[in-house]
Amino acid sequence: MTSQTPIIQSLLDTDLYKFTMLQVILHQFPQAHGVYEFRCRNNDETVYPLAEIQTELEHEIDALCTLRFAQDELDYLRSLRFIKSDFVDYLELFQLKRRFVNVSTDSEGRLNIRIEGPMIQAMFFEIYILAIVNELYFRRLETPEVLAEGERRLQAKAGRLKELAALQNPDEPPFLISDFGTRRRYTFAWQEHVVKTLHQAAPDIVRGTSNVCLAKKLGITPIGTMAHEFLQAFQALDFRLRDFQKSALESWVKEYRGDLGIALTDVVGMDAFLRDFDLYFAKLFDGLRHDSGDPYAWGDKAHAHYKKLKIDSRTKMLTFSDGLDIEKSWALHQYFKDRFKTSFGIGTNLTNDLGHTTLNIVLKLVECNGQSVAKLSDSPGKTMTDNDTFLAYLRQVFQIPQP
Repeated sequence: MTSQTPIIQSLLDTDLYKFTMLQVILHQFPQAHGVYEFRCRNNDETVYPLAEIQTELEHEIDALCTLRFAQDELDYLRSLRFIKSDFVDYLELFQLKRRFVNVSTDSEGRLNIRIEGPMIQAMFFEIYILAIVNELYFRRLETPEVLAEGERRLQAKAGRLKELAALQNPDEPPFLISDFGTRRRYTFAWQEHVVKTLHQAAPDIVRGTSNVCLAKKLGITPIGTMAHEFLQAFQALDFRLRDFQKSALESWVKEYRGDLGIALTDVVGMDAFLRDFDLYFAKLFDGLRHDSGDPYAWGDKAHAHYKKLKIDSRTKMLTFSDGLDIEKSWALHQYFKDRFKTSFGIGTNLTNDLGHTTLNIVLKLVECNGQSVAKLSDSPGKTMTDNDTFLAYLRQVFQIPQP
């Protein structure tokens, strides 16, 4: 293949929560060491084996590891009130190191990617590599017909958002959508086109994106707090396993002191999360993020929990981010709007809805400081570990029955 412009052209082309998590790790746990592993959850549905993109992927990672933050990018990060100036000083020197990433393939055509190194490096690779894998895979499938179908679907979404904007009651909590689609996008150019189109169609609804590069470029709000890897790391840091969630939330509060107040609930499931989310945390955090399991049941549990703590749930935000589209988001907003503020992070359905079966790919933390870590999701297919013994122990500690 002829050489093309590298897929990742800016280190800002990643999700905001990479910066917010990295800042905590740098300030509080700079010696933490992590191992990340790649999984394609729908290997059997790919048009061709992912192993075929190995050579191109290696070249793209080589190019990624030459990038540095430009001055205007550092200035932009410095302008975000929750990003501290010493962290930006660190990023000024930052460069990803190629030696921490190993790419291989197996006899069945599967692609294996393993990232192993200090968390302040390893944590930063994930979004870039997932976006690269997606773009390389779909590049071979792109035709004018595919792009035309994507445009037709996009315009239908823009039209629907205009209709929903007209239905908004100014006396009710607003219907808010953000783009969460960087990791599984069709291409960067397509993601930019989608976000720009939908923001122009309904600026009061589509207010933000998780992609920092696009937020800067389009002048919209960058969105994000924490991901599963942040809480999972605390399963292996110097805390009792039973206290890992409380320790993670405490570290977050210590770093951000009231900013970025949406807590992720499904690292060991909602029930176990709420047992740790006491009055102290419920008052300190602005709300909760849903990423697995039945969203209606989850929100009802959140409501019951705030009610038990005598907190007015209408002052709190529920952020939904699991497999959403516009219609699912609107239905959830209608269901919860009298009890909560709501917001919706829509990923693949915005940035990779062109008619192809999308890749269900992840790059997850499986080890920290030499110990296994795990995610016990509310959706069985999202449970992630490479150590079933540790998973069984985690279930026992948090009283979570086998599914």
